[in-house]
Amino acid sequence: MADSERKQLRPGLIARDVTTLAMATALVFALQIAMSGLANVEPVTLLILLYTLHFRKKTLFIIYAFALLEGIWYGFHIWWVMYLYVWTVLWLAVTLLSRKGRRHGAFFWAVVAGLYGLAFGFLCSFPYVALGGVKMAWSWWLAGLPFDAVHGVANFVLMLVLFTPLDRVMTMLRLGE
Repeated sequence: MADSERKQLRPGLIARDVTTLAMATALVFALQIAMSGLANVEPVTLLILLYTLHFRKKTLFIIYAFALLEGIWYGFHIWWVMYLYVWTVLWLAVTLLSRKGRRHGAFFWAVVAGLYGLAFGFLCSFPYVALGGVKMAWSWWLAGLPFDAVHGVANFVLMLVLFTPLDRVMTMLRLGE
């Protein structure tokens, strides 16, 4: 059935979409847990970026399902509030940078991912303003800068190495629909 016929029959998510999004969520969650022993070296940024380029708005389902799974797995605490918005910030940035059909290469996205990794701690410091004030948020962010540096470098390297092959695979899978 062609996409146009599918949309005419029923708008919104279809069974194939739900399955694809569930598998994508499971992949990002499983890989994040598998790599959790390496502080701030994670494939989440890479996958959320790729999912945004290929699934567009549907990536938001993945982001919030991933955040829910993280809360269930690790427990709900102040860090979980961050996960409700920090991955959405990445989604929004990628959406804006890829508007109007602009295609960027691996190096461009590696820079974006690296900068996002460097900014991650700052983005995550916002709930601490409510918890203990600006000084607490500021000190929390500053204390985490070495981890943000690792996060930024790891994101840059992972994106540079894996973006092109994974983008090709996702493009081939999408063409096979």
